[in-house]
Amino acid sequence: MCSMTKPRGFEFWRSTLKGARYVVAPMVDQSELAWRLLSRRHGAELCYTPMLHAQVFVRDANYRRENLYSEVNQEDRPLIAQFCANDPEVFIQAALLAQDYCDAIDLNLGCPQMIAKRGHYGVFLQDEWDLLEKMIKLADEKLAVPITCKIRVFPEIEKTVKYAKVLEKAGCQLLTVHGRTKDQKGALTGIASWKHIKAVREAVNIPVFANGNIQHLSDVQRCMEETGVQGVMSAEGNLHNPALFEGCSPPVWEMAEEYLEVVEKHPPCSLSYVRAHIFKLWHHTLQIHQDLREELAKAKNVAGIAEVNRQLKQRCQEEMAKDESEWTRTDLPFPHWICQPYVRPPPKDPNTENGQKAPETKAVSVKRALEDSDGSNDSLSKNKQKKKARNPNKNFCPELKPKYIKCEQCGNPKGNKCVFSLCRGCCKRKAFKEVADCPGHGLRFKTKALKQCNSDTGGGQSNGKPNSQTVSTAVHDPL
Repeated sequence: MCSMTKPRGFEFWRSTLKGARYVVAPMVDQSELAWRLLSRRHGAELCYTPMLHAQVFVRDANYRRENLYSEVNQEDRPLIAQFCANDPEVFIQAALLAQDYCDAIDLNLGCPQMIAKRGHYGVFLQDEWDLLEKMIKLADEKLAVPITCKIRVFPEIEKTVKYAKVLEKAGCQLLTVHGRTKDQKGALTGIASWKHIKAVREAVNIPVFANGNIQHLSDVQRCMEETGVQGVMSAEGNLHNPALFEGCSPPVWEMAEEYLEVVEKHPPCSLSYVRAHIFKLWHHTLQIHQDLREELAKAKNVAGIAEVNRQLKQRCQEEMAKDESEWTRTDLPFPHWICQPYVRPPPKDPNTENGQKAPETKAVSVKRALEDSDGSNDSLSKNKQKKKARNPNKNFCPELKPKYIKCEQCGNPKGNKCVFSLCRGCCKRKAFKEVADCPGHGLRFKTKALKQCNSDTGGGQSNGKPNSQTVSTAVHDPL
């Protein structure tokens, strides 16, 4: 079995991962090859791919090529590929397709976003221990590379420790613990609990990485001392300062220029990824120079983004040339053009106002009220008001929206005129397999096959139906 020959636990961490301590987190659409290479130049010792969707990875060759196969680079090792999945068989199929391009496979059990809730993966699997045990055990048995996991904690330390032990027993060879719960996200992110991480580290016999509260190199050192972990992972801190693990805070334009050079050297890189990185790097400056924020959003290519970067650099250098007392003041520890973290403001206490206890009032929902059924603009968000301006007849009332009938196979909305009562993707596969037509989706496999057969035979069959062998050679796989 593979599990008997591949490195395990601490041997895996020391030999394959080279004792990595400074780790760049898996980030959706943000930890792509160019960013990983930049981070490695500035102290990162281990990187993860962005989270990959196992089911899509299995069925879509283009997705595999664009998100892993085309990014193979000898400088980009060691590398761990992360997947989200909720089916053991699908997960192992995806992992087998990926294992030759990375040093380990990671199962995402930490994503708290709504998309993970809808897809039933990430942190929303943290209570399904039997399923997770089956997935990890199967991966440990079948894969030629180790299986690792990234988790979030439960509010209770004891339950978190028990959870970690279940994963270790199933075959997990390295565990990353994000010290926040499922509900700590967005405006409620708050502080990560290093106590939970320390308790896990002391309870398991595999390497542990800590994630959470990492904004400077001093945080990395303090975290390792307080928790005893083998390594520390950074996400937000790394995005705002890719030189975090070097312990320095360079001018933003230096990091931005170097990143754009790497992008040009290692194409292709999605423009949306590049733009998102520049937005993060220049976050503090763009609060001041908001006109260039608009320009960055409208840039059509990497050259356009580089031009905005040049203008931001010029403005900051002009400000630097002034007397320090004339600099644009902010509440940041460094001038706004220096790489530094963005600290989310803590959630406001509804019972206080300007630091004073507010008079008691009835509790009100912190969410915006649902729009009135008449679609009044006063009750719509700014985004929906823009949509309303473009399309005055647009309806935002959930009760008045049409109810879509689901596809019988995948649950997506079915085509209204589909002869199979399926969505377009499922209909296309069925129509191709059965050599059938679906006018509702504009699919003509049967018609094309008949035409091809007629042209090959010079007039067609007497009964109007081609034999199956002729059809199979006449139709090409559209998928």
